[in-house]
Amino acid sequence: MNFGFLGIQFGFALQNANVSRIFETLGATDIATLWLAAPVTGLVVQPIIGYLSDKTWHPVFGRRKPYFMIGALLASLSLFIMPNSSVLWMAAGMLWILDSSINISMEPFRALVGDLLPSSQRTSGFAFQTFFIGVGAVVASALPWVLNNWFDMPNTAPAGEIPPSVKWAFYLGGVVFFLAVLWTVIKTKEYPPEDMDAFERERSETSFWAGMKETVLGIFKMPKTMLQLAIVQFFTWFALFSMWIFTTPAITSHLYHTTDKASKLYNEGADWVGILFAVYNGVSAIAALLLPTLARKTNRKMTHLICLVIGGLGLISFYFVSDPKMLIISMVGVGIAWASILSMPYAILAGSLPSNRMGYYMGVFNFFIVIPQIVAGSLLDFFNKHVFGGESIYVLVLGGCSMVLAGLLTLFVKDVDEAVE
Repeated sequence: MNFGFLGIQFGFALQNANVSRIFETLGATDIATLWLAAPVTGLVVQPIIGYLSDKTWHPVFGRRKPYFMIGALLASLSLFIMPNSSVLWMAAGMLWILDSSINISMEPFRALVGDLLPSSQRTSGFAFQTFFIGVGAVVASALPWVLNNWFDMPNTAPAGEIPPSVKWAFYLGGVVFFLAVLWTVIKTKEYPPEDMDAFERERSETSFWAGMKETVLGIFKMPKTMLQLAIVQFFTWFALFSMWIFTTPAITSHLYHTTDKASKLYNEGADWVGILFAVYNGVSAIAALLLPTLARKTNRKMTHLICLVIGGLGLISFYFVSDPKMLIISMVGVGIAWASILSMPYAILAGSLPSNRMGYYMGVFNFFIVIPQIVAGSLLDFFNKHVFGGESIYVLVLGGCSMVLAGLLTLFVKDVDEAVE
């Protein structure tokens, strides 16, 4: 059921670890602004995909699987094209398509776990989803470094060109993404609605425009637990977006003391960012297997609080580290937080959602990932330039504080379904 997430995160990790590097190589200065197009699109795409998958049933292809495959095909093609961008606007456009395609696959995967697992298994179900996310992201994040150090593939290129190691990492990512999702499509059995006659009747009576109206108005009818989690998600994903955008410029300037994008030193620092991202994803894969035990001994809210505080402190510690290798310890904390971010909110949320609206509300829940990304993309360049004087390391400290706050806000969430495995 969850194996396809290995491929999805393969693409997502390549995007997170390398897109800022690609933008800077092609001459970008306001990199946070360039990241905005993708999350803005997510505001529209996610609830529509969720709504459509709720209304879909095919005796062969099922409910969620058609959307897995459409997203996987588009994302794989985008991974092949993006590193061959010759100008900045092309790279920004491909990020928009890639991120949208990844999310077309991702949200129905979340709904699939809610569809197929009973309440007592959802914590473990989302935890195993996180395990496969971690495994895929470890390999993907480290790929440029591995191709350079193990296979002697150049990690530098003339000014304005993407290094070969980055290009081939994206090519391999496209193949892995598609094949992993295909495996889940072939191996996972979906089950038809319990009352097929009522399902078909409701689907035939709902026009496209009525469905769009329902999609918009349903946002204002979200369960209370979902609204409480939304606040937690805002500060969590603001922190993550800060990290994904500014880790490369922060490390290359703060620890490698260079801003020359064509220099060997800059590219060594950028490659090290990939290794650090591999570390936090690897830690998340291991931590994910331990989270159900911690949740049983405490509860899901306390588990999430502990993990977010540890992750926030890990980000803040970047400022105090002078040896790039010591950042591995910082990323262990981020990895523990990442494991919980990808599982606990969804396990808490699933118990508060009606089964016939699972896909739709999972899509709407993505708003509270997208909105903080939009806020971060709008504000962080300003803060970096005019408040922090171009010292990107302070953006990571701000992100760490935001993650700690998110952890504390978890105390105010009501978990209406306390049953855990």
